[in-house]
Amino acid sequence: MSKKVYTKEQWEQKLNDVKISKQDLNKIVMNYLIVEGYKEAAEAFVEESNTEPNCDLDDISERMKIRNAIQQGNIEEGIEYINDLDPEILDTNPDLIFSLKQQQLIEMIRNNKIDEALIFAQEEIAPKGLKQKEFLEEIERTMALFAFSEENQSDSPVGELLSNNQRQKIASKLNSAILQSQCQDKDSKLPTFLKLLTFSQNRLEEKVKFPKLNLDNEFEV
Repeated sequence: MSKKVYTKEQWEQKLNDVKISKQDLNKIVMNYLIVEGYKEAAEAFVEESNTEPNCDLDDISERMKIRNAIQQGNIEEGIEYINDLDPEILDTNPDLIFSLKQQQLIEMIRNNKIDEALIFAQEEIAPKGLKQKEFLEEIERTMALFAFSEENQSDSPVGELLSNNQRQKIASKLNSAILQSQCQDKDSKLPTFLKLLTFSQNRLEEKVKFPKLNLDNEFEV
């Protein structure tokens, strides 16, 4: 059975027939700007679209200060900022405090502060593994960095721990925890909708031939 074929013009007309509230779209954009920390863009969007944010936009600055500290490897400074903002965030989240302590150890190893790192691992990291067994694998991976010379650490089997992606992962985890503590969405809705768009188009393509919308807002004929 052949698929029904839609031209670009026919498909655009079908999409135009679907009524979507501009207010709902604006809320999705605002949600993205707040969660990702684009304060100036959020302020401009308030003026442009008349969309009221569901939080104080000044809170974004504090959150971004914390996230930037983590992304730059200043973990101790980031922890101080978190505790100044709200000590309960770490007090009630042992998984997060472990991730931060682990990253603190990684930064010491990165900076070749080996003696300091060994003492820190013994006093701060090892006890957490004894209390919560789920941390043991990550502790073992981090401690494995000691087995490689400074010039070979990045290329080792655990070298990804020294990558910027590792810092970004911890910063994102912390960002979500702060948002949750402020009764905000911890994740942006926009990436979820984009994934849903891709999934829906792939499923629909099994039945009809149509111009797919790509992420550059263009139709692929």
